[in-house]
Amino acid sequence: MAHNIAAYAHNEVEDEFSTGEVFADLFQSYVKSGEKTEGSVVKGTIVAIENGDIVVVDVGLKSEGRIPLREFSHNNKIPELKVGDDVEVYLERLENRHGEAVISREKALREESWTRLEQACANAEKVDGTIFGRVKGGFTVDVEGAIAFLPGSQVDIRPIKDIGPLMGVTQPFIILKMDRKRGNIVVSRRAILEETRVEARNELLGKIAEGQSLDGVVKNITDYGAFIDMGGIDGLLHVTDISWKRINHPSELLHVGQNIKVIVTKFDQDTKRISLGMKQLEENPWENIASRFAISQRFTGTVTNITDYGAFVELEKGIEGLVHVSEMSWTKKNTHPSKIVSSSQQVEVVILDIDQSKHRISLGMKQCVENPWGTFETRHAVGDIIEGSIRNITDFGLFVGLDGEIDGLVHHSDISWTEPGESSVKSYKKGDIVKAKILAIDIEKERVSLGIKQLTDNTNKGEAEIEGIQKGAVVTCIVTAVNEGGVEVKIDDNVTAFIKKADLARERQEQRVERFAVGDRIDAKIISVDKNSQKVSLSIKALELDEHKRAIEEYGSSDSGASLGDILGAALSDASEKAKKNK
Repeated sequence: MAHNIAAYAHNEVEDEFSTGEVFADLFQSYVKSGEKTEGSVVKGTIVAIENGDIVVVDVGLKSEGRIPLREFSHNNKIPELKVGDDVEVYLERLENRHGEAVISREKALREESWTRLEQACANAEKVDGTIFGRVKGGFTVDVEGAIAFLPGSQVDIRPIKDIGPLMGVTQPFIILKMDRKRGNIVVSRRAILEETRVEARNELLGKIAEGQSLDGVVKNITDYGAFIDMGGIDGLLHVTDISWKRINHPSELLHVGQNIKVIVTKFDQDTKRISLGMKQLEENPWENIASRFAISQRFTGTVTNITDYGAFVELEKGIEGLVHVSEMSWTKKNTHPSKIVSSSQQVEVVILDIDQSKHRISLGMKQCVENPWGTFETRHAVGDIIEGSIRNITDFGLFVGLDGEIDGLVHHSDISWTEPGESSVKSYKKGDIVKAKILAIDIEKERVSLGIKQLTDNTNKGEAEIEGIQKGAVVTCIVTAVNEGGVEVKIDDNVTAFIKKADLARERQEQRVERFAVGDRIDAKIISVDKNSQKVSLSIKALELDEHKRAIEEYGSSDSGASLGDILGAALSDASEKAKKNK
């Protein structure tokens, strides 16, 4: 195991090794003659200790050598030395200009250390060392008297901000690479931790079980959750399992390096994947929610999040409900929720629905204020004349501002008795003050229909003409205008009508306004006549359905062998003739 870990770390720091501190050449080949040579470790005997700080050593040459006492220190402690003690020293030069041997105890110890360290490196054995300094790209380590380089990437499994607690502490290392000639040693603390981590992982995997509570450290954070290190093994804490309340991103509650407690929610023995949870360690606020919340109950809550489709409101800790944009205002239908509420705002809401199994509560804000459409109905009646400013102009009519910030629609067919709808709209502009008669009030659909032409008499005697038009009759009319919503037609010189797009044909694929052009003559069935508003509604679809039914009844049992198309053709031809006679 240690060999594999050391090999892994060795590859990672191959380039860093070349940048380590380069020492002077310390070792040269021995001369096999047995003579004492420069650059070798030799044995000597202490013959004197001068002034308490100089040790005189006889190494068998014509003169002794002198070594400062401090070179004999180990771990900042100087051993007791006396005359006659044998010591090993490093012979740097046979003699200097004073004729004395130049020797070093410190370099001898270093040579001894190198020999031991080379053996440890070859066997991938651990060595003890102490981090004592910082250099470019890493740190310096005293390893049994030799100076080694510890790359920054080999300090720990994860990047650490403060190495202070590791300085001056004796701890194990693995030697990654050595170069005796250059005096370079590269070590790794991370390799030791990786080895320990593997052992801890195997031990933990053998004991782990669903429902088990563990301590962990946040290792990494993603959009969908956080990876937790539990001492040699990682697990995924999904964003939905962090808290009972809804959060957009794990970073709202977690940060890298944070110590947390988690519970194992799922463990796959085959893949060794572990799913974790935090919220499961707390009481589920959705339990027995029916005893605390009820439909139609009102609450004051805090807006926690705003989206395109609504706003989330916290009713109590861990319990949030959604106010859909359609339930925020009676009148602001096409407004983004951020224009109605703001984050952290206190709002009054009413509970519309509760789904305990899905942990969902639907809320409404507009239900907490008076419905302006109902208020309008209590204050006004069909036939009343109102006054307001034009708030918007569309192809199909004018929107007029009414009491309670609601709008009423003047359909373009209700603007003028004489002008076509599309032309009459052009006579108005946004902001104009107009008077109109209330034609209909529909609270459920939140609609108020208005008419401007109904304020005056029909100068074209349309009211007299409409008396002769009966619901259910089939008429032949002329197309006067075509728009996206349908076609406008003229039944006679004084009575106009509108055929909606959905009523242009029985078959959906034929309900296309492009099939018609101004001046076309078409047959249609009268489906409604409103004498008050002078409106007539026609439908080609209703006529086709009637004729289809009648054709089956009249011709369906015939033995003539005619096809259904022949039958319908005959029926429609009859209907057309009848319409012409009625005219």
